Amino acid sequence: MTFSEFNFVSELQEGLDAMGFEKPTPIQEQAIPLILQGKDLIATAQTGTGKTAAFILPVLNQISQSQKKGVKVLIIAPTRELAIQIDQQIQGLAYFLGISSIPIYGGGDGNTWEQQRKALELGAEIVVATPGRLIALLAGGKVKFDALEHLILDEADRMLDMGFSEDILTIIQHLPKKRQTLLFSATMPSKIRKFSQQILQDPEQISIALGKTAKGVSQYVYHVYDNQKEELVRQILRSQDLQAVIIFCSTKDKVKSLFKTLRKEFQVEAFHADLDQSEREQIMSSFKNKSLKILVATDILSRGIDVEDIEMVINFDTPNDPEDYVHRVGRTARAEKKGKAVTFVNEKDRYKYRDIENLIGLEIEVVPNPEDIGQGPDLKSAPSRKSGGGGKPKGGGKPKGYPKKSKRKFRDNPSQAVGNASSEGERKEPENPSPQDGKFRKRKNIKGE
Repeated sequence: MTFSEFNFVSELQEGLDAMGFEKPTPIQEQAIPLILQGKDLIATAQTGTGKTAAFILPVLNQISQSQKKGVKVLIIAPTRELAIQIDQQIQGLAYFLGISSIPIYGGGDGNTWEQQRKALELGAEIVVATPGRLIALLAGGKVKFDALEHLILDEADRMLDMGFSEDILTIIQHLPKKRQTLLFSATMPSKIRKFSQQILQDPEQISIALGKTAKGVSQYVYHVYDNQKEELVRQILRSQDLQAVIIFCSTKDKVKSLFKTLRKEFQVEAFHADLDQSEREQIMSSFKNKSLKILVATDILSRGIDVEDIEMVINFDTPNDPEDYVHRVGRTARAEKKGKAVTFVNEKDRYKYRDIENLIGLEIEVVPNPEDIGQGPDLKSAPSRKSGGGGKPKGGGKPKGYPKKSKRKFRDNPSQAVGNASSEGERKEPENPSPQDGKFRKRKNIKGE
């Protein structure tokens, strides 16, 4: 199938041709016809599959033929970075249509606030907003959505994780009841389905490759103690001439600490919620144009950030939620390209790691630690769930029974892949899986849900 088969208006098709768009991705192929028919939609697909264009293209096609004046499309996103990125994509795709858009987000100065307010009052045709800033503007009473035809919620699962459900319902009270509502998400927990019932009318549903990582990403894991992690990161970064790497930490304090360590040797920046908007935009611009090679970040960067050719993702801390692993790893191997993902697992993270393997449906290769780093924890044994984990055993002794190096060969040599082998405001419940004897299990590939 090609984009020409969607029968977009000539100006939109001209833009697609100019940008080299030829064949739609699976989510685009399935979603675009339904959106063009005016149906409400719940669409779920893994990160990096082209979800944004899947809703932007048909909506642009529809509003280009609308005679209404004012805001016709409202897109709600969880973070300012994602709002900015969506707006940039709209500007590129809408260039030949003459359709205007504006991102609405917090973190700017008084001039930014005034600019956003005036743009809304004058009626930009597409508004891409974070919930908090939009509610603040709506409170002024001068922003109207009488002409609205389309409401789109992007990264809906994360917005609910961040506690935005009430904010979204408040915003919807200001919108026309007669509208098309589209909900896009990378995962589909039960709370999303329940929430969708409040805001969608008889929606169609699309689910593509839920909980799976891209085929092009090679995944590896190290069993480590916490005090081995920094040196292991340094060795991985030294061993290869990497041009684009994201290192994910669980908290902004860990991001700051690791950044201070790495900046003594590498070209690196920290990305977290304490930075103001201008700092964040400058860092992202440098990373996108490859003048900055390494980012140390919280999960604020795990979703919706479209940077091409990220070669490696390093999970300095194992993600708390298995879906977060999919999102982090999804920063690499985008658009059918290749990439590598490395995860550090300590004693207390073994259960999180097992849940990750269960979700993605495969067993991730364990890479032996370099000799000078020393053995990590024995994650094949069955410790008590009350064990503190994450640090070396008392007395400094080495654990017994460390798993032997696998003799199995892989298409990518782990020693070459990962270095000489030799959220912002998220509100999530802690995982509490059953230990199942505390062991990693050998698994065959598990079919998708």
